[in-house]
Amino acid sequence: MRSFDVYTRPLRRSTDFSGLQTAVLFVVFALVASIPVITHPVPPLTDYVNHLARMHVIATIGTDSDLSRFYEIDWQIIPNLMMDLVIPQLERFMSVYHAGQVFTVATFVLILSGTVALNRALFGSWSVLPLVAFPLLYNHVFLVGVMNYMFGLGLALWALAAWVWLRERIWPLRLLVSAAFVLALFFCHLFAVALYGMGLFAIELRRLWDLRERPWGARIADFVATGLPFLPVVPLLLKSPTWQLAGENYWDQQGKIDGLLYIIEVYSDLVAFLLTAIAAAAIGWAARHRLLRLHPVGWLLLAIASVVYLAMPRVVFATYMADQRLPIAAAFMILACAQLDLHHRLVRREFLALLLVLLVVRVIEVDVNWAELSRETLEFRDSVKRIKRGSTVLVAYADRSAGEDVRELNLVHAACLAMIERSALVTTAFTVPGKQIMHVRPQYAAQVDTEDGTPPALDQLMLAIQHHGEAQSYWELWPNRFDYVYVLFTDEDTRNPAPELLTLVHEGERFRLYKVNKERTAVGRR
Repeated sequence: MRSFDVYTRPLRRSTDFSGLQTAVLFVVFALVASIPVITHPVPPLTDYVNHLARMHVIATIGTDSDLSRFYEIDWQIIPNLMMDLVIPQLERFMSVYHAGQVFTVATFVLILSGTVALNRALFGSWSVLPLVAFPLLYNHVFLVGVMNYMFGLGLALWALAAWVWLRERIWPLRLLVSAAFVLALFFCHLFAVALYGMGLFAIELRRLWDLRERPWGARIADFVATGLPFLPVVPLLLKSPTWQLAGENYWDQQGKIDGLLYIIEVYSDLVAFLLTAIAAAAIGWAARHRLLRLHPVGWLLLAIASVVYLAMPRVVFATYMADQRLPIAAAFMILACAQLDLHHRLVRREFLALLLVLLVVRVIEVDVNWAELSRETLEFRDSVKRIKRGSTVLVAYADRSAGEDVRELNLVHAACLAMIERSALVTTAFTVPGKQIMHVRPQYAAQVDTEDGTPPALDQLMLAIQHHGEAQSYWELWPNRFDYVYVLFTDEDTRNPAPELLTLVHEGERFRLYKVNKERTAVGRR
């Protein structure tokens, strides 16, 4: 039986590590890479806590009268459900925080094992080269907390590996397995389906060229058949409420360079520069000595991903950072297409030493910064305990421009901890129709942000005090609608916007919790 390798004519690989040695190294590096996740129950990722709060609502809404009063779960065909399907089941056996840690570590393992598996499928033997992707697990896109997308990336890598393994076997089996992966990827994230399609396009383009001596019609028919497993995506998407967001797209060419930097950039520019310099020097040395080569599929992937990246909008289906998520995914896929000659013992030792240095530096960088940011998170969790169970919580910003810096990401959705700890209604919880299955019940729908917008600033809250007409925004009638107000990104100059209506309950280093004085509000209404 001929393998895919025959058609792509891969470069011959010299002996490097055995399969068992590769597996042992994989486990060791996976444990090292997971240290920050394991040691921080609430990692400071932007959207993570918001998603985790939704998982908790899904798991407990049947037994929590307060959450069921505020929220409802409407199971729909939405291409963003993997966490919603997995974590609530895990919460039956552990806390939602531990369930989130398990899901995050599983995502890491899925991405790296998929990278190794695709490399194995392309070259026909195990290699430790894909392990260089371990330091890239911590990247700016991951810090945003788009966990379903990251999980889908790992699944897409495994789907590509399965396609290569099955390429020259019975075609119905190959198409059936591919269709199963497409279905699973759809419920991870719509962009994950696109990643798989992009990878298949590169693989099949290479095969189309390798078989150019065969009849043209048969080759084109085989090439087109690759897309058959994707056909169910069309009716699924048309039946999904996500389709209603199809027109919400936005192009922005200015952030393209940032998207490339997001591959390696995390907290420290110095560390990013150091890791990039070390990796570039190692790549240059290996290429000069003809030890490092890229599979032809990798070159095609690089070209296709570049064109797609330049053409992609910043917002697709109302999903932000659509284009900027692509470079990190392409990086893992292209690393899976790389080949390194580790025949010499000295080269093997130097490679492992370099990989260990890169990974340890990245883990230390993340762990040190997470330890510092987690002190703020713990303080925030303490403040949540002062909220009465079943309350309504408004989130506001002291600084309207805040929330963009990487060290501010931990506060953006921290108020959603009140949903987990105090069964509260929080204005910033993700409840966008077509993007989440959790919605606010009709009687509270006018009190929350259903557009993923920026919370109001303090000056807007002060202006709203004089507003007595019909509310145009969910926060305009805040003295009558909310029990507590979280003000984020405060400093020593931040003042209570309405001392007669708000009582300070907790003052943190960069946030404050106020209780709305209902008695004064009632007097004002009279």
